[in-house]
Amino acid sequence: MKLRGTIPVLHVSSSEQAEAFYTDKLGFRRHSAYRQDESLADPCYLSLVRDGAWLHLSSFAEDSVAGCAVYVLVDDVDALHREMLAKGVVSDFDPTDQTWGNREFYVEDPDGNSVRFVQESGPQPESESDG
Repeated sequence: MKLRGTIPVLHVSSSEQAEAFYTDKLGFRRHSAYRQDESLADPCYLSLVRDGAWLHLSSFAEDSVAGCAVYVLVDDVDALHREMLAKGVVSDFDPTDQTWGNREFYVEDPDGNSVRFVQESGPQPESESDG
């Protein structure tokens, strides 16, 4: 058996506000949405994707807590930062070369979740073995 990846689930208070931020500002697109009651905006479970990177957002009370952090790996963090600045996204800091070797910048969503865009340094392995 081979693991295929991970999809973080971030808690949001308003699915409509979160979807607008993640699609309009961060460039994700909605893949799917689930509501127990389609007549209500919340609670809602959203699946979002951009360039093969997946995020799930949930306003269901039992799914996570707000204020989490997620790393999103990118090929060109500086280009992405310029794109987001043009869309009015405020980052916590400009792309920065970290002491651990990555180049990163962070943004915070309306619920205080930190989305950390990371360009890893050096070549990365295609796959890793656990043992």
